[in-house]
Amino acid sequence: MPSRQLPFDLAPGEALSRDDLVVTPANARAAALIENWPSWPAPVVILAGPAGSGKSHLAAIWREEAGAAEIACDGIEAAAIEEAGLRPILIDNVDSGPIDENGLFHLINAARAGGQPMLLTARRFPGAWGVKLPDLLSRLKAAATVEIDEPDDMLLAGVITKLFADRQVDVEPHVVQFLVRRIERSLSSAIRVVDAIDRAALERKTRITRPLAAEVVTALEAGENPAEN
Repeated sequence: MPSRQLPFDLAPGEALSRDDLVVTPANARAAALIENWPSWPAPVVILAGPAGSGKSHLAAIWREEAGAAEIACDGIEAAAIEEAGLRPILIDNVDSGPIDENGLFHLINAARAGGQPMLLTARRFPGAWGVKLPDLLSRLKAAATVEIDEPDDMLLAGVITKLFADRQVDVEPHVVQFLVRRIERSLSSAIRVVDAIDRAALERKTRITRPLAAEVVTALEAGENPAEN
């Protein structure tokens, strides 16, 4: 399967299409889940993984493919429950804040009754969400769960290379490998670092080198503005 790119979980305007997805062993199972829709193993699927691992990107691909409605889980209204019986439903980052347990329970029931799939993304599996409502716990235990791992070196390198290429910037492989070894192991960190390096190079009107990359990463770690150094 050809590699495709994945910048994830950050600001509006990021590349979140299927063509922007890179598939490596770290996210292969999750990518296969999205590819295999609508032949899912259960009506409700939970995609779990650490922050910055690409859950929101994969969810955005599925939302587009399925024509799903995205619903927040902290205050589910009657209109949202009605919607769940009519079209697929996405709840992204379901465990990032308070969960409306009664609302989510009725939302799942409506989706099941209407034969509509639901995708929930979360950092952890349902057992760690602190859910108290027994009926909701029962529904969540019946869901199919797929884990996405932290980005591996191959994925981070592919993301960094593609992020620079999207800016029409050629970067030597040894610079990419340096960044893979040095930055936080998350795709959101890769986006932030590439943006800062590109801005610094433009400000100084210089090409991107390993020393420049090291300087920018050090400045970011210190909470400084690399372009001003």
